[in-house]
Amino acid sequence: MQQTSSTIISGFHALSDPLRIAILEVLKQKELCVCELIDALGVNGSKLSFHLKTLKDAGLVCSRQEGRWIYYRLDLVQFIVLEQYLSEFRRFSQLLPARCCP
Repeated sequence: MQQTSSTIISGFHALSDPLRIAILEVLKQKELCVCELIDALGVNGSKLSFHLKTLKDAGLVCSRQEGRWIYYRLDLVQFIVLEQYLSEFRRFSQLLPARCCP
């Protein structure tokens, strides 16, 4: 599954914020609507919306609308892409000394 560098970059950028990590941790449990995410994370709606958009643009979450509610869940395809990208660096582990950093 070959991906462009912009896909990889946007994925890691989205993972670089503590609140976005917290959102992903909550969504690991189950799909939730925005109001449930607000309650679970204790943040206001506009802040949450900004971070959800970043996660969605990066392909880490997807949404669906049911009536007037929008539900979010993890989109595992992008996680697989990022995992595969990182796995390419395992081949370098043989080149590293047993203890590379203090």
